[in-house]
Amino acid sequence: MNQRLSLKLAGFTVIALSVGLAHASERGGTSYPMGAETYMGGVLPPPGVYGQLFVSHYEADTFRGNDGQKLPMDFDLRVDCVAPRLIWVTEQKVLGGDLALHIIVPMVDLKVSVNGQEQSNSGLGDILFAPALGYHYSEKLHAIFAVDTIAPTGKYNRNDLANPGRNYWVFQPLVALSYVDPEGLNVDLKTMYDFNRKNEATDYLSGQALHMDYAVGWGLGNGWVVGVGGYALWQTTDDRQNGQTVEDNKARSLAIGPAIKYASNKGWFLTAKWQDETQVRNRPDGNAYWLKLTIPF
Repeated sequence: MNQRLSLKLAGFTVIALSVGLAHASERGGTSYPMGAETYMGGVLPPPGVYGQLFVSHYEADTFRGNDGQKLPMDFDLRVDCVAPRLIWVTEQKVLGGDLALHIIVPMVDLKVSVNGQEQSNSGLGDILFAPALGYHYSEKLHAIFAVDTIAPTGKYNRNDLANPGRNYWVFQPLVALSYVDPEGLNVDLKTMYDFNRKNEATDYLSGQALHMDYAVGWGLGNGWVVGVGGYALWQTTDDRQNGQTVEDNKARSLAIGPAIKYASNKGWFLTAKWQDETQVRNRPDGNAYWLKLTIPF
């Protein structure tokens, strides 16, 4: 196995959400689970307390290199995650927007197999929290602005093949936009930019990344929205280890698949989707299933 491939795979690290998926930068992963958000991702509800539950399953049996080629190894990855989210929308106004606070606490179960070596691991992942500002520009157009912080709370050992946590902080400014029409077009776009801190255990600094979760659908007028959703990822800066640039390791990916939403007349709603990854570079190539339930307390 060449040196660069060894760098990607040695101690392969996976994280969940916020929701447990394997992606980008150091050893093929990022702290944010790509494609987690779908319909209504940019709509802040009225003041009150809300609960959300993310449930996801991700699987991949291919790891692609810098040219998109399948790397020559026996590789298999499976990640399951359950991640409760608590949202408090306050009565406070800041800069004309509604102030909210949220926290996501992921519980991860993962299994990694590389060339006959296999490990399973489970436990608390890396917790995400942030203040946010929500705006309602019209009855249909909404936006959320925030800077998420992802804390290294998950279990991590540099010698393990699979880790629930990534062992570094991430600061992630974001803007989420939603256009909502119960009887027409629905468009959601959540755009994020990752500033990663160094993993002190490996002296590895994962590069910065721009990524977007999206969904486009049509409201049927009976609570249902049907359409497609997924994500896009571009790593914008090189990784660095021991002060040296890691060449030809920038991650890239695009995912798309069917996405649906059902909104009840009692205030709760459920979204579900399946997304398949393509145009993959320097990361696992797989597919994911997502459920997200939102309930007012």
